[in-house]
Amino acid sequence: MNKNESALVLFSGGQDSTTSLYWAKNEFKEVRTIGFHYGQRHHFETEVAKNLARIADVEFDLVEISSLSQLSPNALTNNSISVDSVKPQNSLPNTFVPGRNLIFLTYAAAFAYSRGIKHLVTGVSQTDYSGYPDCRDGFVKSATKTINLAMEKDFVIHTPLMRKNKEAIWELADELGIFDLVRYNTLTCYNGIMADGCGKCPACLLRDAGLKKYLKKKEKRIKSL
Repeated sequence: MNKNESALVLFSGGQDSTTSLYWAKNEFKEVRTIGFHYGQRHHFETEVAKNLARIADVEFDLVEISSLSQLSPNALTNNSISVDSVKPQNSLPNTFVPGRNLIFLTYAAAFAYSRGIKHLVTGVSQTDYSGYPDCRDGFVKSATKTINLAMEKDFVIHTPLMRKNKEAIWELADELGIFDLVRYNTLTCYNGIMADGCGKCPACLLRDAGLKKYLKKKEKRIKSL
């Protein structure tokens, strides 16, 4: 239904946004990507995203919003805060960047506004997430309504991973033919280590657990043939 339309993918070069990018390439006639330099602890992230966009043969635009890192201390924008810290009970993880996804979606919509792009794609998921409130479906629906009211447009925000856990996201990547690309060329690790990452931070633990479950499932399926 979207084969004749264009989409803008919010792109960081991690597992989820890369899988979402290739999902979009399968769904839309034309796809381009937008990334953000928001003062994240690893500037290397934007280089990874740029390289992956080149591999996918899509245009990549990088937007500078580093002032976001000055608003609230968190582990993703402050190297003095450990990303491996245990999350205190009944509180958000220290890797939560307040307002990040709302700001990203607003900037992406503003970028899409003058380019005639109606569809925005983001790789957020409320199934396997780190407790971030701005990864939930309710937030996306609310943000869509607010952005459309603010810009008098009818943007559609697609969340292809919303109800998929990491195991299912690996499976989708395999179905899209990008399993190895996602496994070896993306940057998901909070400590800035490519591919399988540091193996210690919350992002790596979640990614690795899903990978092991999917590989086990795939092996079982192959043996049953």
